[in-house]
Amino acid sequence: MSIMLDEIHEQPAALNRFIESQHSTAALIAGELRRRKCRFGMIAARGTSDNAATYGKYIFEIINGMPMALAAPSIFTLYNADLNLSDTLAIGISQSGQAADVNICLQSARSHDAITVGITNEPNSNIARAAEFTIYCSAGAEKSVAATKTYTTSLAALLILAAEMTENDRLIEQLKDVPSHITAIFNECESRVKEIAYRHKDLTDCIVLARGTNRATAFEAALKLAETCYVKAEPYSSSDFLHGPIAVVDKGTRCLLFAPEGPSFNSMYEIAEKLVQRGAALIIVSDSEKILALAAEPIRIPVFLDDVISPIVYIVVGQLFANYLAQAKGLDPDCPRGLSKITITR
Repeated sequence: MSIMLDEIHEQPAALNRFIESQHSTAALIAGELRRRKCRFGMIAARGTSDNAATYGKYIFEIINGMPMALAAPSIFTLYNADLNLSDTLAIGISQSGQAADVNICLQSARSHDAITVGITNEPNSNIARAAEFTIYCSAGAEKSVAATKTYTTSLAALLILAAEMTENDRLIEQLKDVPSHITAIFNECESRVKEIAYRHKDLTDCIVLARGTNRATAFEAALKLAETCYVKAEPYSSSDFLHGPIAVVDKGTRCLLFAPEGPSFNSMYEIAEKLVQRGAALIIVSDSEKILALAAEPIRIPVFLDDVISPIVYIVVGQLFANYLAQAKGLDPDCPRGLSKITITR
């Protein structure tokens, strides 16, 4: 068993630990955000954390009605731009807390009167010093290069902050159920995912699609396939995919789709039909029998989830698929070539 697989399986416990230890912190930060009448937001991150940031953009806009931008760190690190960030929430996400460009974003934002929040798994890291407030993932040491439990706890941190800002107790209660839903994935889906991964051990390239809140899931799953299996996985929002890239699809093109019931389902079903018509081979992850019927390899999610909750659960299937595909290829998912656990860019 890989360290990566161990850490995938640690996610229910990590999420429970995060909620128990950080809920009150998030509530305090949310109260300060309400008091200071924050109207806009931006999130700075790289790699896996940037995929978490994409999720954060969706949920803050959906739940809070707060326009949220994904920061371009180069604006701060290369161009030294002077931005007016008053009335702005600036969030930086870094698992290690050592992402230099993310920390520079937070330092600059703080000096320009933004409210700054760091999300990290390392309490004594630079990001904790750069930000005014910090939420800790509480995921425990993550040894595999490929991030798993720090990703899902980062999603939980963003959701709990957004929910507390609107005092949405219903979402908080749904988040508390996520660990049991992930355990259900292990019990009811994992062996199926492993079988599919071994059948696709010759996979060298694929397309990964989702829409809405699960756009982040498509991009994170593709990243996991690239870094652990060396698969050229191209992620897209299904709507963006129709604006040109669908032209590459022909018979035998393999596509991985994340398609839960909810606001994005109809558009995902429509693109699945188009892909089948072009002869693509679909691996579909969904709770809907309707779209699973179009799949060459269906993976049925055993629970219906609120749209803003589903990415925390659906990505676990992507993580498992990447781990088992690496295993099927005879690769070590814990030590991808040319990568290290901490990558520092400016």
